[in-house]
Amino acid sequence: MTRHLAGLCLLAGIGVSPVPARAAEAFVTAQNADAVDVVDLEALKVVATIPVPGAPAGIGLSPDRARVYVTAPEGKALVVIDAASRRVARTVPLGGGPLGVGVNPVSGAVYVADWYAKRLWEVDPQSLAVAAEIAVGTSPSGIAVTPDGHVLLAADRDDDALSLVDTATRQRVATIPVGTRPFGVTIDADGKRAYAANVGSNDVSVVDIAERREVGRVKVGERPYAVALAGGRAFVTDQYGGTVSTFDTATLSPGPRLDVGEYPEGIQASPDGRHVYVANWESNTLTVIDTASLRVTGTVKTADGPRAFGLFLR
Repeated sequence: MTRHLAGLCLLAGIGVSPVPARAAEAFVTAQNADAVDVVDLEALKVVATIPVPGAPAGIGLSPDRARVYVTAPEGKALVVIDAASRRVARTVPLGGGPLGVGVNPVSGAVYVADWYAKRLWEVDPQSLAVAAEIAVGTSPSGIAVTPDGHVLLAADRDDDALSLVDTATRQRVATIPVGTRPFGVTIDADGKRAYAANVGSNDVSVVDIAERREVGRVKVGERPYAVALAGGRAFVTDQYGGTVSTFDTATLSPGPRLDVGEYPEGIQASPDGRHVYVANWESNTLTVIDTASLRVTGTVKTADGPRAFGLFLR
């Protein structure tokens, strides 16, 4: 897999299992370095680097935050890291082009998007065996699961749509048209709305999950990739702009656009909503944004090619 294709990743949905009010660590996939950096978010420094071969890209955490799941597109595998020991515990061969990863916050099931096929793998969290394959659209990338664990959304990049999957039956029950080339998809804490970053049309689609339709679209910066939610705002990484766009989630009114690093991609809000963390692919940094003041308050140097697509805060 080429560097470009290996980097077509995701932002998975928001988990709702009990988590600390403040995240203590960030696990950042560093794709070019074949590694995952562990960042101490209090000290704002890398405190461990875990070798992960295969160009690690997508990332998610188990509901209890004991495991970190990482996709290795060039290794054609899902890598399982023990978060406490900071060691690789298991490698699950998948084949294809594993890219986006999302975790069911209730059952713990792990869903992995196959960029090369119209499918998701479902990996059993106990046996770490592939339990099922789920049919979705073309070139699936971002994955998000509702807080109740009942519904999964996959961003089907080449269909300009989201697939809506019933996690109990493992069947796609709806296809929701959105903007051009959706990649990252994030679900709000209430499980009511989803936000899809549309790389091709430079906007974010707002989707009513119950109604299974787009209810709004917001223009953002150039080549938006992923979305985080905090304090009544959406924060969107603009790859080509080197910025994070913001907008009000109630009114969909645009807010300030913040300068971060070069080629920002992965983004996640802290559990308490006070900070947003951004992985900057070209500048090899993790940027910290204060959500109240909308100011950059910190920068951490990382290994080469940080992506951190999905849930990466622990």
